[in-house]
Amino acid sequence: MCSSSRPQSPTHSTRATGDPRHELGRRGEQLACEHLERRGFRVLERNFRTRIGEIDVIAFDGSTLVFAEVKTARAGRRHGAAQPLPEPLTWLDRRQRAGLRRVAATWLADASRARPSAREIRMDAVGIVLDPSGALLRLEHLEGAF
Repeated sequence: MCSSSRPQSPTHSTRATGDPRHELGRRGEQLACEHLERRGFRVLERNFRTRIGEIDVIAFDGSTLVFAEVKTARAGRRHGAAQPLPEPLTWLDRRQRAGLRRVAATWLADASRARPSAREIRMDAVGIVLDPSGALLRLEHLEGAF
C-alpha cells in the first residue's frame, strides 16, 4: 500500500541513501500515507520533484485533491530525562509554503498527467513525531494548512 500508482521516473527517486535523516523522512511519509489512506484517500504520487522543490504526498479521495507536506521528528531523551516532544509543523516556513504552492501548480499544469477531477484542492501539512525506536508517538494533520 501507500505507494505511487505512477512508475518512478528519474525525478522520483526511492533509492536508500543510508542517511538517518532520509530514513526518518521516509518513515514519516509512509505513516502520513497510511493515515490518508485510512481517511479514504488514494495516494497518487509520492516525492514529486521539480527544480523548484518537492511535494511529499499527492492524494485524492474522489472529490478533494491534497498536496501534503510531511515533517517528521524523533523524540529524544537527554541525560535520562524526557524532553518535550518536538513540534515539526513549526518548521514549515512562509518561503517553503510558497515553493510548495508553485510545485503543486506545476503538477496541475502538466498536460501529460492524468489529473483527477477534484471539487476541492487543498494544501495540507502532516507532522509526525517518532520515539527513538521509530514507533509513532504523535501524528498531527492540518487540513488546508496553507
